[in-house]
Parts: sequence; structure tokens; C-alpha cells
Amino acid sequence: MNKLYIGNVSAEASEEDFETIFEQWKIPHSGPFLVKTGYAFVDCPDEKAAMKAIDVLSGKVELHGKLLEVEHSVPKRQRSCKLQIRNIPPHILWNVCELTLLCAPTVNTDTDTAVVNVRYAAKDQARLAMEKLNGSMMENYALKVSYIPDETAASEGPSASGRRGFNTRGPPRSSSPGLGARPKVQSDIPLRMLVPTQFVGAIIGKEGATIRNITKQTHSKIDIHRKENAGAAEKPITIHSTPEGCSNACRTIMEIMQKEALDTKFTEEIPLKVLAHNNFVGRLIGKEGRNLKKIEQDTGTKITISPLQDLTLYNPERTITVKGSIEACSRAEEEVMKKIRESYESDMAAMNLQSNLIPGLNLNALGLFPSGAPGMGPSMSNVPPPGAHGGCSSFGCSPYGGEGQFWASMPSASSQPLAGHPESETVHLFIPALAVGAIIGKQGQHIKQLSHFAGASIKIAPAEGMDAKQRMVIIVGPPEAQFKAQCRIFGKLKEENFFGPKEEVKLEAHIKVPSFAAGRVIGKGGKTVNELQNLTCAEVVVPRDQTPDENDQVIVKISGHFFACQLAQRKIQEILAQVRRQQQTKPPAGAPAPLPRRK
Repeated sequence: MNKLYIGNVSAEASEEDFETIFEQWKIPHSGPFLVKTGYAFVDCPDEKAAMKAIDVLSGKVELHGKLLEVEHSVPKRQRSCKLQIRNIPPHILWNVCELTLLCAPTVNTDTDTAVVNVRYAAKDQARLAMEKLNGSMMENYALKVSYIPDETAASEGPSASGRRGFNTRGPPRSSSPGLGARPKVQSDIPLRMLVPTQFVGAIIGKEGATIRNITKQTHSKIDIHRKENAGAAEKPITIHSTPEGCSNACRTIMEIMQKEALDTKFTEEIPLKVLAHNNFVGRLIGKEGRNLKKIEQDTGTKITISPLQDLTLYNPERTITVKGSIEACSRAEEEVMKKIRESYESDMAAMNLQSNLIPGLNLNALGLFPSGAPGMGPSMSNVPPPGAHGGCSSFGCSPYGGEGQFWASMPSASSQPLAGHPESETVHLFIPALAVGAIIGKQGQHIKQLSHFAGASIKIAPAEGMDAKQRMVIIVGPPEAQFKAQCRIFGKLKEENFFGPKEEVKLEAHIKVPSFAAGRVIGKGGKTVNELQNLTCAEVVVPRDQTPDENDQVIVKISGHFFACQLAQRKIQEILAQVRRQQQTKPPAGAPAPLPRRK
């Protein structure tokens, strides 16, 4: 991804002009400038040079009175569902972003801004996000968005076979670059591992011969992050390939390190160290550590995981250390990564379902665009959605969003009132009594910031008794605000260690429904509530012996992890919306029956 497209080029611009600009800003380029009418192309020697050109020149440098636009050049056939978003303010709340994006941000050390890669469900969503986000302002930073090319697409379609309408002469040669060198199905989760710094040279080999050989044999793309953490005892390696390709590359790297250790008389044990996002680690461990114990028993290895305290704002990864023979470690890596990929796929499925249940909710944008945060523009709780832009996604996986906002301008009949504002909901979330101080924060600062960030009213009810083990958090706001507020509360409880490292955060939420609608939530013979539980993985209970309150409402209890609770809440609200619509279509009591039509 080192070829650059330079747009908004004046007709007077020449190749010499670009040579002067690149020389002035000390940006290397590996080929001549190809100048066309209104645009130009150039190759950079590496990704770092390309990124520097984009960060330094795009939207900042003028040529003959026109501001240049610089971005990665990606052919249409290679435009994938993946985008890279750069120039993000470094202090953005990544703790929420990581939960929804399921990826870790990296930091551009040249500009101290953050970079994040985002994967969309469809190419159209990526294209719309590209159009809406590229150049949009976040605080004083202009976001820069570019496609991450799908290199497998180069071998598909008519363009891969030379001139249009002509076929290639026979099968492609085995040595042809790009044909057969890339796996057809690449995992969305790369294998990340840590290796001792003293072995990096052996893994790369003389003039890169060893790493090229590994890449070729395992059909993988391997990045050795040598410049990260200068002086550190270990360096991260990222392997992109199929699960089998990742495992084969990992095994080969372990064998190289073992051989190098023997040659250099390095006597310490060299364990396999795999990096995994903290969101997946709880499910890898399993209830009471059962999953991890089974992997240890099946593979004959000893596995330990770094503590939560080692996590930092820019490093949400935990280190999984595997000790044993190379054969045993290799089998353990396969099982560990299988669990992590299953967790990722489960979360992606839950997020896609969530976005369908909350029309207009932009899951990928949560945390990147905290509404109402200082300097971030108006709060969504105060500003109605803009008009006449329904059907366009501003950012994320929803096909609804509006111009620069999370919510659809065209209201959904199932979840929004006719006025176009998302309908406010009340949820009672129960947290450990000991966690109240952490949620409130010093002098109430945390709960105020959380309320402002989410656009919701958040209050903690008084304790019901001296020995109460739980406290009720009352959250009032539209679905988006509920999602953001509850997401942050779940995350805060995990951060503050109110749940053990081997525990998943599971809370109970109560929502009130009209007593006449309780039967619809339960369904005939409990069919609906059972389907709800199977769909969402949450426990949903409607106590049968309840006495309706003064508003003729009863409680529905929902228990589970964050996504499970959210899915159950949304599905129940969908049922209630259907009931309300049916109530509205019925004639009011005492109204005269409609006259029969004359024949």
C-alpha cells in the first residue's frame, strides 16, 4: 500500500513541482511522478514514507493555489470492506472504541495521532464511511481515511487476465506474483506473538532471506515490528494468513529461535508468547478456567496469562505464555487461536445483529465520536437528527445513519416515535454495592462524565438496606445512550477488578413493561421468552406473580454479559413497539363502530 494518489492538482503543476515539494518535506519516493490532468501518482519506498506524505501534505500543502489531497492509491477492484482511519486525536476514549471495533489502535509516532483499522460488513458501507469521514474534523484534527486493499482481488475478474475480453494463455505460472502466493480465505484475526529481541536478526535472515522463505512457504504476510518499543527485550510479530498458515509460520519461527539459541549457547527456556485482545481472554479461559485447563491437558503445556494490571491505554493486549516442546506449543497455539477466532466471530455476529435491532445505531463509531464530549460538537441528547439524509451510513455497520450523526433522520416505525426523536427508555442496572464509588468517581466526576458522554441521565438509587450487596443504577435515555452508558459501566467494573481475571462481567438489568404486554414477552407456553434466551444468550425472566405498579407496569429481568443484555433489551423493546402500534390502530373505548360500506 505504498502507491499514492495525489488529487486536486492544478493544471499548471509539473513533475518538477512535486519533486520540489517532496524534497522540501524530506519525503522519499521510489519512482517518477506520473502527472495527469487534475491528479498524479507516485510510488513510495515503504509504508512509513507513504504515511508521512499523507500526514504532512494532504490538506496542508498548496500547489499553484490548490490544496493537495494525498491518499493511498487503491484500484477499484481491490477496494475491500476495510478502511484505515488516521490522524485521530491520541486521547480519544479507546476503552469504548476497542469493545466496539474489536481492534487495537496504533500510534503514529511522527504525529502522535492514533491510527485504527476498521472492517465493515459490506463494501457499500465502507464506501459511504470513506465519503463521510475523510476530511471531517474531530476536535482540531482532520480525519484521513483510505482503503486497505484486498490483494486477493487482483487475481479475480476480467482485469486479472490482461486486456479486457482476452483470456490468458494457459494456467498461471507458479512463480507469478499474487497468483497462489495469497490464501483465498484469510483470517480476520492475525496471529500476534512476542519474540526475544536477540532472535529477530535470525528470523529475518541475511538480507531478509529467511523471512521471505517463511512467507513463501506458509503463504502468509509477516510484519516484524522492530522499531516498536526501542530497547525492549521483546518485539511483536504479526502474521496474516489462514489459521493453518499462521500456525505453520509460528512453528517455523519457534524452530528458528530454538536453533539460534543452541548456536549462541542461550540456556534460558524460550516459551511461545501469543498476544490477544483483552475482550477475548475471558472466553479463552472459560468458566473456572476450564477451557485453559483442557488446552493444557490436551497439549501437555503450561499456559499463563498476563494480569489485567499490565494493560495500558494504548495496549489492550494480554500476553499468553505457553511452555513446552515446540510440537506441544504449536498444538496449544492452534487451540488458543481457535478460541480467540470463535470469540471474535461471535462478537461480530452479535454486533451485526445489534445494529439491526437498533436502527441507526453506529456501533463502530461508539467511542470514536463521544457525543457531547468537550470540543466534539453538540450532544446528541440535545440535537435532533438532521433531515433528508436517511439511508446513508455516516460511519459503521448500520445502513441508516444521518449526516455526521449516529441516528437515522428517517424514523423507524418499530422503535422511534413519529416526531423523529429516538424514544427514551429507562433501565435499572444492578452493580456490586462495593463498585458504587468507582462508578461515581472522585466528587462525582466519573458519573458526570459518563452521563455527558452517553447523553443519558444516570443516577444511583439509595441502598435498600445496610447489608445490601447490590445497588441499582437508573439509566434514562434513548437506545444509543443506553448502549454507551451500559457499555462503559460493564467496562469500568472489569477495569476496577470487581470481577476476577477468569470471570466475564455479567449483570442484571430490569426494564418495565405494561402489564398487558407481559404476555407478549412471555409468548404462548413461554415460546417467545425461550426464543429470546436462545437468540441473545441472556437469561430473561418475567416473574408471573408480580403486582403491577401505580403505572400498571411489571418488571422483566435480564441477566448476562454486555452484548447479551443489549440484544435482549432491544428485542423486548421491539415487541413493545409492536404492541403499541396495535394499540394505536384499535378504536378508543366507547367510539361508535364504523358504518358498513354500501354495496
